[in-house]
Amino acid sequence: MIDQKEQKNQLPKEIEPAFKDLKVLQHLRNANFKKRFGFTCAYLFQLVFVLVFHHKNWFHLLESKKGELFPGKDAVYRFLNHPGFAWRRFLLSLSSDTTKKIRPLTSSKRVTVFIVDDSMYERNRSKKVELVARFKDHATNCFYKGFRMLTLGWSDGHTFIPVDFSLLSSLKSQINGIMEGIDKRTSGYKRRLEALRPAPEVIPTMIDRALAAGMTASYVLMDSWFTHAPLIGAILERGLDVIGMVKNDNKRYLVGQRRLSLKQLYYAATPVEGKNKNILRSIRTELIPGIPVIMVFVRHRTNKKEWLAILCTDCTLTEEEIIKIYGMRWDIEVFFKCTKSLLRLQKEFQGRSYDLLISHTTIVFSRYILLAWQHRQSTDNRTLGGLFDILCDEVSGLDWAIALNQLIELIEDVAKKAGKKLTRFIQTQLQQWIAGLPSAPSGNLDLLLLCGWIESGPNWSVDADHPPFF
Repeated sequence: MIDQKEQKNQLPKEIEPAFKDLKVLQHLRNANFKKRFGFTCAYLFQLVFVLVFHHKNWFHLLESKKGELFPGKDAVYRFLNHPGFAWRRFLLSLSSDTTKKIRPLTSSKRVTVFIVDDSMYERNRSKKVELVARFKDHATNCFYKGFRMLTLGWSDGHTFIPVDFSLLSSLKSQINGIMEGIDKRTSGYKRRLEALRPAPEVIPTMIDRALAAGMTASYVLMDSWFTHAPLIGAILERGLDVIGMVKNDNKRYLVGQRRLSLKQLYYAATPVEGKNKNILRSIRTELIPGIPVIMVFVRHRTNKKEWLAILCTDCTLTEEEIIKIYGMRWDIEVFFKCTKSLLRLQKEFQGRSYDLLISHTTIVFSRYILLAWQHRQSTDNRTLGGLFDILCDEVSGLDWAIALNQLIELIEDVAKKAGKKLTRFIQTQLQQWIAGLPSAPSGNLDLLLLCGWIESGPNWSVDADHPPFF
């Protein structure tokens, strides 16, 4: 007796082939995403996944004319707030399968790396968000409320794939604690306990999960915040070498029987002769636990009088190879910029539960994986950001392009068979139809019609009382 709302397939034609190639929904089912009743997890996942490509958030979609075709607000929020869904298992399965598809596209001699870094996840206007804490941004020396988004990624120098992440809170500067009443057997509770651990303890477990999923890499790249002896030793135990920037702090390095600071180590190093004048010096040394490393000193890009130090545990590499491999670490910085500025990370949904933050971040990372896969398959030199903008333009203008193409073809057929009087009549009717449209569509349509007339060739007459542009 009650009409059933038709479940509309939201995947645009530009996204659907890559969606099927990566088997996104199959990975979702393999991660045991199931519901007993209501809309399926696959349908709700697709609904949230394509919001950014339509330039709409969930509220604007429900307020639109097509809002009746979609589920209510509570259905989506219950899906995102569910603590029992294994979002980490889904992301790890999707990323590992994507890297297996990418591996045949490059040479076996190409170096592959894991990249570790963290970025700000800001919630400055929030007061009741679960596990929100106060952190300091060392780039601006300002404090913010939110989380540290610790991320592990994989890269071959051309394509970056996010593998795992953790939204870290803090026991010392915590504003809100763990929500009461959560089931301690769920994946959500385990993620909450992980959020209270320090980053050096979380990184080795992330690498273990990536290796267990079948992902391979030769090196782990990291910034100066993570290049400490205990973490480096833990990574070496897993069969991976480390390349990372080093801070000029109180750490000491063994050279013979002497313990030198980083500045003293620079003066003890031998100058490097070669074509690259930015590589200043290098020296073989040991960290205090007895880890052999090679330290390369390079010139600072902005301040030529200063230098930077890069540590590498693989002593068989040359200075040029170390610098080249470490340059791949910039891929994760591009990833952070793209997810925040284009894919609406930390902006699209403003929930209070920690589960919603995890679920939405995972969906944003899966969007990036799909774009990275499409970018890898393309043969042109478009950037990832350009591919995103072009894709959104194609999705938003798809119906207009089809309708306009049919209209131009119809007018061309009539103009070939009709006389001048009928041709003028058609032109008048068409101008009246354009004048009745809203300003934005009519302006775009005028321009496209002019392009179609110029290409098709009919000699349209222009009436002074009814100009073709409005």
